[in-house]
Amino acid sequence: MNRQRLKKQKPRSDDDRGQWANKREYILVLAGDVVGLGNVWRFPYLCYKNGGGAFLVPYGLFAVLTGMPLFLLEISMGQYTQEGFITCWTKLCPLAKGIRFGELMILFCNITYILIEVWALFYLVFSFRSQLPWATCNNTWNTADCLDLQMFNSSNMTSNHTKGTSAAIEFWERGMLGMSGGIEELGSVRWELALCLLVSWVICYFSIWKGVRSTGKAAYFTATFPYLMLLILLVRGLTLPGASEGIYYYLYPDINRLADLEVWIEAGSQILFSYSVTAGILKVLGSYNDYNNNCYKDCLWICLLNSGTSFVAGFVVFSVLGFMAHKQGVTVDTVTESGPGLAFIAYPQATALMPLPQFWTVCFFLMLMLLTVDTHFVAVESIFTSVSDLLPTILRAPVKHEIFVLISCISFFLLHLPLVTEGGIYMYQLIEFYGATRVCMNIIALTECLALGWIFGADKVSNIIEDMTGHRPSVFFKLCWKFVVPLLSLMSVILYLVDYQHLKINDYVYPDWAYVLGWTMTLSSVLIIPLWAAGQMCFTPGTFRQVRIHTM
Repeated sequence: MNRQRLKKQKPRSDDDRGQWANKREYILVLAGDVVGLGNVWRFPYLCYKNGGGAFLVPYGLFAVLTGMPLFLLEISMGQYTQEGFITCWTKLCPLAKGIRFGELMILFCNITYILIEVWALFYLVFSFRSQLPWATCNNTWNTADCLDLQMFNSSNMTSNHTKGTSAAIEFWERGMLGMSGGIEELGSVRWELALCLLVSWVICYFSIWKGVRSTGKAAYFTATFPYLMLLILLVRGLTLPGASEGIYYYLYPDINRLADLEVWIEAGSQILFSYSVTAGILKVLGSYNDYNNNCYKDCLWICLLNSGTSFVAGFVVFSVLGFMAHKQGVTVDTVTESGPGLAFIAYPQATALMPLPQFWTVCFFLMLMLLTVDTHFVAVESIFTSVSDLLPTILRAPVKHEIFVLISCISFFLLHLPLVTEGGIYMYQLIEFYGATRVCMNIIALTECLALGWIFGADKVSNIIEDMTGHRPSVFFKLCWKFVVPLLSLMSVILYLVDYQHLKINDYVYPDWAYVLGWTMTLSSVLIIPLWAAGQMCFTPGTFRQVRIHTM
């Protein structure tokens, strides 16, 4: 394939679409997207849940076998087509255009992670108080069973935690969330959280209102500053008493846990989540590149940065868990429950026990907030870019684009208000569990590889990457696209369905209509893919072979 000839066939329409101002902005935005909650929040709690170091073994394997191949596939196809995830399938494989609806549904569910940003902002504001509210029981929301930080961590209370509730848990459940009895009881809006939600959407708007130009500029701060905070917290965590116990739990693998299929399945889903694949984001970010950008090298470095950040974040979190275990006189695996409590209960408790607790709390929640800001505005920008590709003359026009983004952000703000009600946490958990669940991501990974690896052709993908970058991908990537990723994705879906259990929060069981709503979200992401392909095959004139050729 003649490189110069193809470049002439693929002219850039800079006036209409825009592109990255420079390579630096692209790398910062890409790094800011893939390095986020998946690294600093989700990865540590999955390690904690799945036996510490035992989780690192399948995580590393899936990073190589699924993460990197899918990352390269998506970002290179975006760069090749120069279009977002909605319209790019017209050029790649019209038969697989149903994938775009699945990616769109996953993105709509993913932007509810703005709620983590809201919680982090709420905690950040309270971190400037002279007395941290999650350390004492002198607040209006505390109950008679509240145990302040000193009492909760004293040796004579360690065995009696079941008789009381820590001040940190009461701040989380009563002070901030005001948790109701269930999703049936949404209750009133928590106006402090609603204000934080408004601030979060204002930040998002001004990060993307000028399109890729403003997104690139915002990333100079949002993508780099969290690393400074992470470094500060790492140094502090490693110097805490008991930190070595947490690090040992983190790094020492429990070999017996490797026989648990759930550990392997969650490692695979973590890679898909953390690497931002199957959501269409990478196609959008790659579409703003120059056609001859070396996306092959970008893929290798960004994937290394992503997993490296997760590994370092594990030290930050587990050193603090070791400190908490040392203070409470318990083992590391019993310090706290995995999940949101790891970031919003255990860590605030730990920082409250340190000298200058306000400083360490501010560092942690500022880092958590900025990580979420980056991931969130990139996801929202991906939706706007892909929708704009459908109506470029209208939605990319000056002023009209800013108005479109403003109206959309206001609409999303209003749609997210139920998430900051007293029953909002139940809605959020339902969306997270069913809307962007691993079965959705694995089915999209499976169909994407079938469409591009078999119908479009893995050899053709390799030729395109070689034409764009001057480097032909290793045959390893071709094998992964055609065989490894589809097989692992299919196995993960089957095991998920076989071992499926209804969502629960502590002892709360959702009503049947909530599970129906949850499965509706799941099926809306995946059923459209085969239905679209079947429709194309049925309604396009000709034999099966002629239709296949026509829709390639």
